[in-house]
Amino acid sequence: MAAFLLRHRQVSTLGVSDILKADKLDPCRPHIESRLGALAGVCNLLREYSTSNEKNAHKFDFLDLTCPHAWYPVARRKNRKIFLHVGPTNSGKTYHALKQLESSPSGVYCGPLRLLAWEVAKRLNKANVPCDLITGQEREEVNGAKHKAVTVEMADVTSNYSCAVVDEIQMLGCMTRGFSFTRALLGISADELHLCGDPAAVPLIQEILKPTGDDIHVQYYERLSPLVPSQKPLGSFKNIQTGDCIVTFSRREIYKLKGQIERGGKHLCSVVYGSLPPETRTRQATMFNDASSEFDVLVASDAVGMGLNLNISRIIFSTMKKFDGVEMRDLTISEVKQIAGRAGRYGSDFPVGEVTCLHADDLPLLHSSLKLPSPILECAGLFPTFDLIFMYSRLHPKKGLYRIMEHFLENAKLSENYFIANCEEMLKVAAVVDVLPISLHDKYLFVISPVDMRDEISSQGLMQFAQNYAQKGIVRLKEIFTPGTLKVPKTESALKELESIHKVLDLYVWLSFRLEDSFPDRELAASQKAICGLLIEEFLERFGWQKQPKMRKLPSRVNSGSLLSKETRQYV
Repeated sequence: MAAFLLRHRQVSTLGVSDILKADKLDPCRPHIESRLGALAGVCNLLREYSTSNEKNAHKFDFLDLTCPHAWYPVARRKNRKIFLHVGPTNSGKTYHALKQLESSPSGVYCGPLRLLAWEVAKRLNKANVPCDLITGQEREEVNGAKHKAVTVEMADVTSNYSCAVVDEIQMLGCMTRGFSFTRALLGISADELHLCGDPAAVPLIQEILKPTGDDIHVQYYERLSPLVPSQKPLGSFKNIQTGDCIVTFSRREIYKLKGQIERGGKHLCSVVYGSLPPETRTRQATMFNDASSEFDVLVASDAVGMGLNLNISRIIFSTMKKFDGVEMRDLTISEVKQIAGRAGRYGSDFPVGEVTCLHADDLPLLHSSLKLPSPILECAGLFPTFDLIFMYSRLHPKKGLYRIMEHFLENAKLSENYFIANCEEMLKVAAVVDVLPISLHDKYLFVISPVDMRDEISSQGLMQFAQNYAQKGIVRLKEIFTPGTLKVPKTESALKELESIHKVLDLYVWLSFRLEDSFPDRELAASQKAICGLLIEEFLERFGWQKQPKMRKLPSRVNSGSLLSKETRQYV
């Protein structure tokens, strides 16, 4: 069974059995298929209903979620000016919003990806605007900073800003993460709130903001450089050119296509996909962008659609279908536009973008998708704050977190503008941690942690962290992970396991920022994460090469002597 995976699995090429040490595990732990970002927010409506006043608590309808704008009194006290910057990819909409942020005395940028937060923090600091970086796994503070670049889940709805920017605002319609964008839209207290995204989100945002009294302005943008759909398919990888990006939708296909292209002997491929460590994705993109690099072609998943500035001449769809976790389906109009629009970035070496498909049968869907507008968003994601869940639990003191959340979500009352976020996987995690003797708040932290439970190693890491925390109150990394056992992978399966180890280390860092005293080995976990990234890159640079590349050494900032075994160091 999956729960006994780490205890009984055979030693793999990475030796994962030794890297992640199994403890006594519950064999009935459910399997989880996706992750949700951190939930936060304060429902100040509850302040008058203290836990000691059960009579008042029964009078308050905690299931009424029809007025979520009232959850954010700090924002409601401010007469906000809302600026909607909407247009296609590569239209300059985010650029103009960031210029306003840069010129403001204080502000916050909220992005959907850590990569975007990193990029904005770097940009502002380079412009002599001190800016902190805050994500679920990083805290980089700059002296005198009055600006922050954060992932949207980390948005602070209790502070006041002169200016705030929320990027990719159309993601408020996302089934899993939409609630975080809704929270940022309703809850950020800023004199000016700049929203960047697809025009399809405008009517819904205008409707949602009617009760807030905010002043709304809409600015439409046109694409800055031409995007030309080809009338002919690529046909053969012999027709691949420098600057091309091949898009596919599975990890296996990415490496298959990379191998096929490189065996032609003319091109080397960088790769970008979701489960790569963010640092590795950035460096792969940097190699592709570097005109002097031998890596002149990119093979990527739909992760290429946002978060990276790439010098792409032509986007080539290997297929127009993807598996979305439930079914194999055609790409949506929005997905096609988001990905295709990455070709021909304004100011790059390829000012005119081109887009085509590998196969002729896919061209009609590509052409029709590019001609049609994205469907208008009808609803925004919503999820109850922990305060609501906690107060509701006071009415059901004998129920665990799973039953409380399940009953709450089944009976919640919503207006027509909102939907409850997909929390099926969160409920599965809640069922797991309910058996542990920890507080409701701590259970909630584990439930919302950024764990990929489709990944067996990552899921076992979470379960071991939770059990050790419940049993001892402190989780030492070496009880779960053995420093000095990491190696450069030699196969794709070994690479996948190393990526999984990175996820476990990333999870430890995330928990260390929320339960600092109980997860004290943050620096060790972060340094091992860095080594994982370097070893993954070593594999990516070797894989598919027709000639032997030069060996790279670990940068001086990584103390390999104390963290890597001799056996490991021979590979780096």
